[in-house]
Amino acid sequence: MSSVTPEQVLDRLRQVTHPGKGKDIVTLGMVTGVSIMGDHVSFALEVDPAEGAKLEPLRQLAQNAVEKISGIKKVTAVLTAERNPPPAGGRPAQGAPASPQHKISSRPVAPQVKYMIAVASGKGGVGKSTVAANLALAFAAMGKKAGLLDADIYGSSQPTMMGLRRKPETNDDDMIVPPEAHGLKFMSMGFFVEPDAPVIWRGPMVHSAIQQLLRDVAWGALDVLVIDLPPGTGDAQLSLAQYVPLTGAVIVSTPQDVALNEAKKGLRMFEKTGVPVLGMVENMSYHICSACSHREHIFGHGGVKTACERLNVEFLGEIPLLTAIREKADAGTPIVAADPKGMAAEAFKNIAARLWLKLPEMKSQQKIKA
Repeated sequence: MSSVTPEQVLDRLRQVTHPGKGKDIVTLGMVTGVSIMGDHVSFALEVDPAEGAKLEPLRQLAQNAVEKISGIKKVTAVLTAERNPPPAGGRPAQGAPASPQHKISSRPVAPQVKYMIAVASGKGGVGKSTVAANLALAFAAMGKKAGLLDADIYGSSQPTMMGLRRKPETNDDDMIVPPEAHGLKFMSMGFFVEPDAPVIWRGPMVHSAIQQLLRDVAWGALDVLVIDLPPGTGDAQLSLAQYVPLTGAVIVSTPQDVALNEAKKGLRMFEKTGVPVLGMVENMSYHICSACSHREHIFGHGGVKTACERLNVEFLGEIPLLTAIREKADAGTPIVAADPKGMAAEAFKNIAARLWLKLPEMKSQQKIKA
């Protein structure tokens, strides 16, 4: 990992002055989403759409300034023009999807959170968000102080699952106070955008938003924070892997080959970015007929367990395909909270218990590497 820090990048960019405003581009709040991956730096300049074309020289100046930092071999700077740019103070313009603040915070990343677990999947539709929500609730059921962060920037479903839509408030320290749902501290990008509005962001903006959801939220002292990632291996995953001290990642897949093939890509991505893979969960593993109690393997059987053996990754457990899991999530009360003694809740609790036993070892390895 590069020794160059975002603050070093911002220091260089403070030397670049906007030609028409007489102030540097950092002070003007134009710089967003600084991302450093090895010897590659990327960032965006937020500009008014009306002056986007004429500010290309400014973009080039900013890029050249960062290229002078020792150890940096490649710099990517882009101009991002929003139709309704946020006014001063960072509040989104009416009807415009925007990140909470678009500014790089110097605060530490959730300093009082003991363990951070990312829940990921190679593709959509495998129930990753359902697993993330119920795992967080399973930790809480074990008596742990737990939180849930919905980092699925483009498709936030957790506000619906958790039955919570109100926008969070800020405290006297200008920190966002996460509301509570079913005993969890909960934060979602969905709180900051209209429910039906598409989020159309470039990579650096995604990176900036995720940083803020961790740095500028008053998570307080938590035993574990479960982070629900978007599916795939894109900007959100890379941002978390590089800038967040993740204790490890959990990969969710269904048994069929098409899902497993994508899940393996997610696993390899975490391995390459140095994030330990805690194990894999087989969701929708089997269905129990409500009429005759016969167990049916609709999507195949044992695919994830076999893949784990081949990839030398722990198999954490299987979750049944039950109508109640979907119904309770749609109603805003995940199955672990709605039916804590039921079969599905027990499956989630067993997985959470296995993870809890692994976390101290992962944390100690993390400290040794640091």
